Amino acid sequence: MKKKTLLIAGAVCLAPLLLAGIGAATDRTPPAGAARTEVVGRRDLFSTVTGSGMVQPRHKVDISSDVSGRVLQVAVQEGQWVEKGALLLRIDDSREASSVLRAQAAVEQAQASAEQVRANLHQAESTLERSQQLAGTRGWVTAAELDQARSQVAVQQAQLRAGEFAVQQAQASLAEARDALSKCTLYAPAAGLVTRLNIQEGETAVVGSTNNPGSLLLTIADPSEMEARIRVDETDVPSIQVGDRATVRIDAFPRQVFPGRVVRVANSASRGGGAQSAHFQVVIALDPTRVPLHPELSANADVVTEERRQVLAIPILALTARDRAGHRPDAAGGAGDGGPLVEGVFMVEDGVARWTPVRVGIVGKTYFEVASGLRGGETVVSGSYQLVRGLEDGDDVVAAPVRAPAAAPRGS
Repeated sequence: MKKKTLLIAGAVCLAPLLLAGIGAATDRTPPAGAARTEVVGRRDLFSTVTGSGMVQPRHKVDISSDVSGRVLQVAVQEGQWVEKGALLLRIDDSREASSVLRAQAAVEQAQASAEQVRANLHQAESTLERSQQLAGTRGWVTAAELDQARSQVAVQQAQLRAGEFAVQQAQASLAEARDALSKCTLYAPAAGLVTRLNIQEGETAVVGSTNNPGSLLLTIADPSEMEARIRVDETDVPSIQVGDRATVRIDAFPRQVFPGRVVRVANSASRGGGAQSAHFQVVIALDPTRVPLHPELSANADVVTEERRQVLAIPILALTARDRAGHRPDAAGGAGDGGPLVEGVFMVEDGVARWTPVRVGIVGKTYFEVASGLRGGETVVSGSYQLVRGLEDGDDVVAAPVRAPAAAPRGS
């Protein structure tokens, strides 16, 4: 949920409790203690969305086995760099080799049968030709014998087609057997680092499947391009766009900040234990770095969704809700005069708090953008929280030393 919504809702809900602690709603006694004040000035503001997740290589390959069998050789170690086409491991292929031999024999048998049928067809065609000659010249062959010769040719032609289909089927079985045999030896599909190795010599590799994580044998990843995959609340997803800037903080490197940009926003949500906990994955491509980042490091990210350069800004604690006359909400949560609540600040003029409605824009980490209501240079009450919530228009203000706006940090 956006920070502005939370802050304003908190102001409205907590006001009656604060009033109960300091007296009746009509008590105009100023809260005790000096007020923090600040001169309204210009600064850069950055509205951000925060999420948490982990670091992953942008390009990685999870390798599983397409055949089952005992692993005879593991040719790599975890953390080793491999080139494309390098030998990874070998699986016992005795069963697959036997299947290839049987398939080869089946092909040869089918081809021999087809050759025999082809010869029979040739003989039947020759018989038909002689019968036609004899029937036409001397009438030595009856019509029935001629029909039988034609039928024999048709039968042999059908048997030849069946024999050719049998050859094709046997050849397909042979190709399948050879493919299974080739899958007993695994090679690197791409260059990269072996980041995970889940198999050892002598163990049994099982056929990989989506629902069987144990079938994952090893993972090869390219550590030169890393990304942070974070989970963002569904209420914040509409404000995030591909290309937005982001800063990522990784728990393993607490003193460093890793810049990046959003490259993908998930179209579907992942839900937690309840129906209200929908989150979307946001992928942030990290800028190149010399820091050795490892997969699955925990990370937190701030995605900059809006930014304003050198705009008027007020501290978040300075913004509160009052009626248009500057009176506090009553115990029922409504405005002091029964009208609607408005947002505003208390300016300090000659030691007196003066209520001033304002309209705010984007929310930074500690400041609101002022869209209207102030011109800059005004002194406003910026704390403490309890003091601001208890002020009304016309209250005396004992101000601490004025804090002028300093150079604004990024994301203020």
